[in-house]
Amino acid sequence: MSLLPEKSDSDLVALRRRLGDRLYTKRLQRQTDKTIRFLHQGRGVFRLERLIPFDSLLSAFFKFFGIREMMRRGFLDVRVVEQGWVLPSLPEAFEGFRLLQLTDLHCDLDPALTAVVADLIRLCPHDAAVITGDFRNGMGGDHEVCLRETRRIVETLNSQRWGILGNHDFIEMVPELESMGLPMLLNEATEIRRGGASIWMGGIDDPHFYQSHDLAEVRARIPREACAILLSHSPETYREAAGLGFHLHLSGHTHGGQICLPGGTPLVVPCRVPRRLVVGRWSHGEMQGYTSPGTGGCGVAARWNCPPEITVHTLRSGRQFG
Repeated sequence: MSLLPEKSDSDLVALRRRLGDRLYTKRLQRQTDKTIRFLHQGRGVFRLERLIPFDSLLSAFFKFFGIREMMRRGFLDVRVVEQGWVLPSLPEAFEGFRLLQLTDLHCDLDPALTAVVADLIRLCPHDAAVITGDFRNGMGGDHEVCLRETRRIVETLNSQRWGILGNHDFIEMVPELESMGLPMLLNEATEIRRGGASIWMGGIDDPHFYQSHDLAEVRARIPREACAILLSHSPETYREAAGLGFHLHLSGHTHGGQICLPGGTPLVVPCRVPRRLVVGRWSHGEMQGYTSPGTGGCGVAARWNCPPEITVHTLRSGRQFG
């Protein structure tokens, strides 16, 4: 039986058209490579996962030392974190606009997370919401558990909501995600209107493993003078995004390390970026950015010195302080 979910020819044609022939073909080839080689992150030290079952060893380690439940409690201890941003290009109608960000849910890892996240979202007023990739944890078999749990979360979000794919997500998931009311941005942009004004949100395909992103194409779809927010699964796109004139870059992927030393120092970072971009607020040139430590967890349902979070970004123009 195929490890890839089956899709109709019309679904696949539509996905090819949206992503473009070259990047669609590249993504499918890398999906096949990832499945065959049982890659998890696929790059750097994680190539060792072809030979060593890190997740199983880590889980056994936690069990042996009697800390597995403690680590799982940390995994389920999701915080709501408020971040404020001054964007001079922000229209007056969007003053105080609240954008909720979820990322790295990995919904099939431990379904107990779903109720925790859904309950917190219901207590979080927001004007729009985004999910910045990695809906799925496992790479083999079907993705029904992932989609079932994702749907329960999506139903709690504001009707203005969008998502992008991460390095754990196959492109064949897109029709199901969109059928549950979560439009996906595949190197695409969308206009958010409010009070006769608008801001723009661009979303790219995964730049880490699949490298099927096209920042220039996304920026070309956004009016040059508009306030432009970029959704990128990984912060690795920070240089190019700043050079293209995006104003705010929202990402995840790193999990903030997930299991960290006291003080939040990560033991492992799954991508090559400056340390300042691994978690939290940062800037590059005139662009501001935020790397979420993630809402779920990867591989093992465990967190240590790195709490998971739902992030609420409040946008302001700064003009009221001028």
